[in-house]
Amino acid sequence: MASHIVGYPRMGPKRELKFALESFWDGKSSAEDLEKVATDLRASIWKQMADAGIKYIPSNTFSYYDQVLDTTAMLGAVPDRYSWTGGEINLSTYFSMARGNATVPAMEMTKWFDTNYHFIVPELAPSTKFSYSSHKAINEYKEAKALGVDTVPVLVGPVSYLLLSKAAKGVEKSFSPLSLLSSILPVYKEVIAQLKAAGASWIQFDEPTLVKDLESHQLSAFSAAYSELESALSGLNVLVETYFADVPADSYKLTSLSSVTAYGFDLERGTKTLELVKSGFPAGKYLFAGVVDGRNIWADDLAASLATLQSLEAVVGKDKLVVSTSCSLMHTAVDLVNETKLDDEIKSWLAFAAQKVVEVNALAKALAGQKDEAYFSANAAALASRRSSPRVTNEEVQKAATALKGSDHRRATTVSARLDAQQKKLNLPILPTTTIGSFPQTVELRRVRREYKAKKISEEEYTNAIKEEISKVVKIQEELDIDVLVHGEPERNDMVEYFGEQLSGFTFTANGWVQSYGSRCVKPPIIYGDVSRPNPMTVFWSKMAQSMTARPMKGMLTGPVTILNWSFVRNDQPRFETCYQIALAIKKEVEDLEAGGIQIQIDEAALREGLPLRKSEHAFYLDWAVHSFRITNCGVQDTTQIHTHMCYSNFNDIIQSIINMDADVITIENSRSDEKLLSVFREGVVYGAGIGPGVYDIHSPRIPSKEEIADRVNKMLAVLDTNILWVNPDCGLKTRKYAEVKPALTNMVEAAKQIRAELAKAQ
Repeated sequence: MASHIVGYPRMGPKRELKFALESFWDGKSSAEDLEKVATDLRASIWKQMADAGIKYIPSNTFSYYDQVLDTTAMLGAVPDRYSWTGGEINLSTYFSMARGNATVPAMEMTKWFDTNYHFIVPELAPSTKFSYSSHKAINEYKEAKALGVDTVPVLVGPVSYLLLSKAAKGVEKSFSPLSLLSSILPVYKEVIAQLKAAGASWIQFDEPTLVKDLESHQLSAFSAAYSELESALSGLNVLVETYFADVPADSYKLTSLSSVTAYGFDLERGTKTLELVKSGFPAGKYLFAGVVDGRNIWADDLAASLATLQSLEAVVGKDKLVVSTSCSLMHTAVDLVNETKLDDEIKSWLAFAAQKVVEVNALAKALAGQKDEAYFSANAAALASRRSSPRVTNEEVQKAATALKGSDHRRATTVSARLDAQQKKLNLPILPTTTIGSFPQTVELRRVRREYKAKKISEEEYTNAIKEEISKVVKIQEELDIDVLVHGEPERNDMVEYFGEQLSGFTFTANGWVQSYGSRCVKPPIIYGDVSRPNPMTVFWSKMAQSMTARPMKGMLTGPVTILNWSFVRNDQPRFETCYQIALAIKKEVEDLEAGGIQIQIDEAALREGLPLRKSEHAFYLDWAVHSFRITNCGVQDTTQIHTHMCYSNFNDIIQSIINMDADVITIENSRSDEKLLSVFREGVVYGAGIGPGVYDIHSPRIPSKEEIADRVNKMLAVLDTNILWVNPDCGLKTRKYAEVKPALTNMVEAAKQIRAELAKAQ
């Protein structure tokens, strides 16, 4: 009964790690207090998996912030600006790299493949010196062993680590981090030696970049790395784990590597990989078959998975087949047991991480001839219930979405004509200033929302409290002299959940939290049925906010692609069909906001992260994703300005699709990535719409100076026309404190005014 879990959520069922981290960062608790919470969480996770009967239990999948940052620490690859002098990397240096500090900015953060998880991007140079500087992997293996649990230590593989890295600032463009492979392998050998000495019999290398389209020299690097490690790995079973997509045929050939004992494949998303395995798998090697979906919350179709496993058994042999998850379970919610208010019918259709562990083991037992008939029968009944439930299908919505497919939804005039009409109406200065939407979510604000939800305060009391907060935010922006205002979103818990709560076809969890980055968690809605908008969702608050000021006010909406990508999406129809349904719902909201005289921002923060990992699938996704955005606003008047926002991702390779979205103004993350967004304009891309590359990083408590922001704006003006450039932060301000927000925005506005004056003088 061979069962395996690729990885497990680390925040805890009730976000215990989040609260411990934030208490530590605020100076309210000690490092020892934080470590105690972490130790208890790890022990409970290992025990849970052991009690469920899992044979191959992972260790070193826990992290205080991010597993790639943990690898950077292990390798001692600390950028010079953190003034690290060697030795074991402590929490101060570790968190400075992740979050920045009073004097230096954080490292870049970007999306982990096509998920909503963010990792800290390693910064490397030819001069980077590597040394074994974090013993976390060996410490956690020994910690589990002391509890009686023999685990499989997990490391980010050496080649994927380098392929996910970037060249440090100031390094020649021709430098490839992959050239450092021979420099980092000695550290991996030290780690392997310690794990072997401690008694480890298996080691797992996560090499998810193997699912991407790799060049021949990159594939050669995998062969070279594992050949070089072969003697160090002697006596160990070695699992190379991939996930999130099909493995290309060229990468699949690496299954012949002699130093590797086993390969893990995502067979949930990797249907082509399944065919590759069936057409031939190296004799004597283990196949870790990822049949249980690690990225969604639907109960597994156990009968279908068992049939798949049985077909694989005939290929690889009974004793070489291991039942696994498709990827780490960190991308799903933790435990369904904590959902006491979830609808019973829908709850029967779901499986969170804890339940997926049980599913994996049930499949392993069934494969070994010990099938739990009652468990399988209950699963089949739940699946049948979901297929036949009248709550899932709305024929009117289905027809409306189907009718969209043959049409191209675009605004009637060009963006330049629209911008002229908007400028006549809005009369904005050059380099107009704005923010992305949210303002700080204070403890008091969260209390008000919580008490209203629990019916402890009346609707009138709640409305008055929110109105007071909006008034405060409007006043602050007017005092700061920001040009285009936002209402601050005090009524919103989350930019997706808020809308999902008001749309049909959605349901919500109480504790279905998933880590996004660091201590930041999100609670994705569950889309179980056809989507429609019964009533206006934001119009009341947006009109209230506009009535408080003569300045333009943006009504804030989340776009259909972001709602889709940041939700747990139904898996019984194509994703684009669900996206079109959401787009039609948002279109109705746009029409009502326009009727109320509001400018409109439709955030598509997650457009890039939904991009498939294989290039052959890009065009189809971008076509329907861009179309979905255009559906929402194709009918508005020229004088209604449509903004959109995108955050942490690499946009340069999809810039034409961004232009094709045909928004009037786009604000976009820029500051943490060394302004690499600007390189696309240096290379000749012409952008005619308004654009606001972020001028400072809101994910760090650090307050940028006026001079620093002005320098950033001047760099933008070197490649962008003055009449299209906007000045704004990287993202929303909800996670920051007012003590950080006010001085940062003050400096931002003063920098914009300074440059306006300089430009006027130069004319």
